[in-house]
Amino acid sequence: MRSVLVIGCGDVALRTIPLLTRHYRVYALVRNPSYFAKLRALGVMPILGDLDNRASLKRIAGLADAVLHFAPPPNSGVHDTRTRNLLSALSQGALPRRMIYISTSGVYGDCGGAWISETHPLNATNPRAQRRVDAEQQIRDWARRNRVNASILRVPGIYAADRLPLSRIQQGTPGIVAGEDSYTNHIHADDLARISVAALQHGKACRVYHASDDSHLKMGEYFDLVADAYRMPRVPRVSREEAQRVLSPMLLSFMNESRRLTNRRMKRELKVKLRYPTVTDTLAEIHNP
Repeated sequence: MRSVLVIGCGDVALRTIPLLTRHYRVYALVRNPSYFAKLRALGVMPILGDLDNRASLKRIAGLADAVLHFAPPPNSGVHDTRTRNLLSALSQGALPRRMIYISTSGVYGDCGGAWISETHPLNATNPRAQRRVDAEQQIRDWARRNRVNASILRVPGIYAADRLPLSRIQQGTPGIVAGEDSYTNHIHADDLARISVAALQHGKACRVYHASDDSHLKMGEYFDLVADAYRMPRVPRVSREEAQRVLSPMLLSFMNESRRLTNRRMKRELKVKLRYPTVTDTLAEIHNP
């Protein structure tokens, strides 16, 4: 049986694992032993290790035929030292044949609301996105040198029934007036899990794919849809100038970037049919199961 090593066991990875255990022997790198029982119950063999500690990663060398890299970079700097440690550890044994890396659409920076494909130039403008650019480049360089088939999924805002901005709406955190608002992109967490498995099966070497749905929403429209579905008051709108004064820098970093992702390559090459094509579809299912 083929084997897969999962790096980073967050929400999307846990949604992906049941799709993998049907066809693969699944290992997972875990830094907290308290997660072992949960993973074993899912049919996974947990491996203790920490991406921030290269010496702890010796056991993953030569372990699996493929690697699904879900782990985020560290919280500071412009380099992803975790990916560097992972690639170093994997290089110590028989190399995996495939790797899938879950990146972010933030690597493009602000595109002024334009439609962009996977060949659009990168323009990461904050350290969080710059760390992702660094990780992508590390993986592509390593994969080319070692003839590993590595694919990159650039992912926008992930949502699901339990991953909606309800607390923000309850708090009344302002959005930006429609005429000045930014386009945002979305993907349901379950669809992202399915896309990850599809990339494992069909992804091309050093190929980038947008893991994005068919929604064409501005950020305020997204909040309004969620608020209306849950019969909550819509958040107030302010000008972009006012937003710079009243919103946190982290929130502004998302609201100041506007782009629309094409997903034709994902559908054509990975043979993906989205289960949740738009946010509207998801909200309709939540309230009319």
